Amino acid sequence: MFKHILVPTDLTERNRRAMDIAVKMARTGDGSITILHVIESIEDADAEELQKFYRQLGTRAAKWMDKFIAEFRGDVVAVKKQILYGRRVKEILNFAADNEVDLIVMSSHKLDVGNSTEGWGTISFKVGILSECPVMLVK
Repeated sequence: MFKHILVPTDLTERNRRAMDIAVKMARTGDGSITILHVIESIEDADAEELQKFYRQLGTRAAKWMDKFIAEFRGDVVAVKKQILYGRRVKEILNFAADNEVDLIVMSSHKLDVGNSTEGWGTISFKVGILSECPVMLVK
């Protein structure tokens, strides 16, 4: 059913549940998974000035992603990693559209029912509303 599943990550352990679900879904549908991390870039900043800084962030992200992916190697699911630079929501949506992603599985925090005004500006909420493909939010 879902051939290409995207799992955006913020490089924290809370993404484990989203990855567990994505692996199970990919396994049943003979699909593949891409883990995506977007490094937020500073707009209107001199790119040369920050090049070393972004390179270090990319190296650190790649190491974390390699370690994370290694935990799922025995699941017989093709898992790739991708690191992009830019605005998180925009890059996630563009990647999904440009790479024929069938489903986005991402972590989301629980909303506080007592304070219903918080949580509407999160990345997961924006991706869920704006995505052209289905989005599964995992709490």
